[in-house]
Amino acid sequence: MSNRSKLAIFLAIAALAAPVAIAGPASAKGDKVISMVDTDNDGTIDLKEVQAVASAKFDALEGDKDGTLDAKELNGRLTAAELKAADPDSDGTLDKKEYLAVVAARFKAADPDAEGTIDAKELASPAGASLATLLQ
Repeated sequence: MSNRSKLAIFLAIAALAAPVAIAGPASAKGDKVISMVDTDNDGTIDLKEVQAVASAKFDALEGDKDGTLDAKELNGRLTAAELKAADPDSDGTLDKKEYLAVVAARFKAADPDAEGTIDAKELASPAGASLATLLQ
């Protein structure tokens, strides 16, 4: 077999394997979040499931027990600009209602087909990853 044939075979195999290598870790991360959130075990997550986990995450992050999350407590889950946009009373913090509103907006962005559920593939998208940061 010539070197050119070997190269062609190698490139063909690499082209077939590349999507698997790229999709693998993101899909695995999506599967991890799905299993953490999916209480009815249907393989997808809905807004009610997401909000329950997000509510518990808010409680866990809220170290000073003042009923709000500041930038330090959010620990990078939102940028300064996102925090400002999500803070309608401009007090530099998010209460639980404000935090859950951000979660709902990110859920909607991660559900492009608007069917009301998110699967692992949708969760592996940039919008889904953005939602996942608020749940983990």
